[in-house]
Amino acid sequence: MKQRAIFLDRDGVLNHAIIKNGKPFAPLTLDELSIPDDAFAALSRLKVAGFLLIGATNQPDVARGTTTRETIEAINARMMEVLPLDEIRVCFHDDSHQCLCRKPLPGLLTQAAADFKIDLNNSVMIGDRWKDIDAGQRAGCQTILLRQDYQEEDTTKTASYTASSLTDATNWILTTLIEKR
Repeated sequence: MKQRAIFLDRDGVLNHAIIKNGKPFAPLTLDELSIPDDAFAALSRLKVAGFLLIGATNQPDVARGTTTRETIEAINARMMEVLPLDEIRVCFHDDSHQCLCRKPLPGLLTQAAADFKIDLNNSVMIGDRWKDIDAGQRAGCQTILLRQDYQEEDTTKTASYTASSLTDATNWILTTLIEKR
């Protein structure tokens, strides 16, 4: 039997993005990591409902030389310590690498689906930017846009649902997907 998963973007969903001039950026140090107050409780509810919880994140700052792989892994390790995540999958490439794992391509999700026998059609991608929503749709998942106050392209027309918080997203998932079963 295939499992269901919730794929979660890291920066802007699992942790607060660093906002500069209206644009979101990843924390570049462990000290900059800030996890939303509702993250643990919301993710715990999804875990109890039987979902795998998998982070899926682009971290091009490694390829760009503005941070190290070790720093990203330290941030991810801290998140794994404090949140009930099963794993965090990372694309360390920049757009110029043209890899299959960099969102908006669905490689991070489809590889996790192969590794964990995940039913993508009954899974959800939660993201704060259009690349997350596009990756989720390409993988065949339902999608949730976690609304943030960024000054960039609006994706509310393409997401299955637009949420104001992880708690709001969790409520929608538990109502929508549990009823489907």
